[in-house]
Amino acid sequence: MLRATIGDVSRLLFPLLFVVSACTAAPPVPPPSPSPSADSCPTGVEYAVTGEEAASGLRVLTLELTNCGTEPLTLDGYPAVTVLDAERQPLPVAVGHGSSGISAVEAFDAEPRPVTVAPGGSAVTGLLWRNTYTDTSAPPVVGEHLELAVAPGEPTQVFTPIGERGDPVTIDLGGTGKLGVRPWTAAP
Repeated sequence: MLRATIGDVSRLLFPLLFVVSACTAAPPVPPPSPSPSADSCPTGVEYAVTGEEAASGLRVLTLELTNCGTEPLTLDGYPAVTVLDAERQPLPVAVGHGSSGISAVEAFDAEPRPVTVAPGGSAVTGLLWRNTYTDTSAPPVVGEHLELAVAPGEPTQVFTPIGERGDPVTIDLGGTGKLGVRPWTAAP
């Protein structure tokens, strides 16, 4: 006749319960991420805001281009920029290369140099303007979107600047109507 005490039973059952509890089903494997489609990168590049500076009415917006295509991209010079309103209509803005007399900013007035951007790689440019509004007879010029191309004559895409904190960035030109564009440089 077998006699088992509570201690005997617990010594036998505890290891068994431990082994059984480790035999739960593995977590489900997540589905693969969708691969990028041609629609997610129609011009072969994507833009993002990577810096915002504002002081005494002077504004600088740094834009990063990412090559989402499959071939290297050579940039030489300046992007083509058109400032658009809330309805995506062009605004009367004089866009110039470099600081365009807005303010003396060395990086904006540097000589353009060719930059080759590998697939997945990045380059940067910048926009410079002054928010000065002295003519109250006309409404201030405020852009909410940008039409961008890697260079004049290249395919364009509309870009809505979203700041690093997730807020929309407006191109608040006031009454100046002037925008300076920095040449392309390799991303830091």
